[in-house]
Amino acid sequence: MTLARAGGAKLNRTETVTVRFDPKLNYLCELASRAQRRTKSSFVEWAVAEALKNVELPEVLEFEDFDNSRHVTISEKSSELWEVDEADRLVALALIAPALLAHDEQLIWKLVKENGYVWKGRYNSSGEWSWETNPSSLIRDRLRENWDKFKGVAAGELPKDQLPNWNRVKSWSGKGSSDDLDDDVPF
Repeated sequence: MTLARAGGAKLNRTETVTVRFDPKLNYLCELASRAQRRTKSSFVEWAVAEALKNVELPEVLEFEDFDNSRHVTISEKSSELWEVDEADRLVALALIAPALLAHDEQLIWKLVKENGYVWKGRYNSSGEWSWETNPSSLIRDRLRENWDKFKGVAAGELPKDQLPNWNRVKSWSGKGSSDDLDDDVPF
């Protein structure tokens, strides 16, 4: 069965999915597609889109006020979760719903989180580069440029030394150059 976006612009590629229905569900699906004047594949795609409105993201809550929170559905976060670039998709998933990362994605995300080259940060008081793993700190262009390396190392196809390097410790020249200024100085 080929699933394509219903209405509007079509996707460049569609995914062919083989679905096995028991006879009763298959018959009822056929009837529902007739009732909506759709092909069965169009009906199944519509049904999946409708189901996403009810599937909650594990461990993702939205706080309405101090006392009330509610679970968030995949549909509600779809615009934040979907990205054209694979690297951006993994980052979005890792930051929004890390419980849904597959094992290979967890390995890649661990490497990304530990690599200071792809994160904005500053040298701390010990002279070590430090950063926070949040969306505003990520240097997405650097991640995209090195995405295949991160994937290759995570898959065991490349050695870890293939990942990009950064100055982990600030070099102090002692000559009073501008390189010695702490990034925290507000001028």
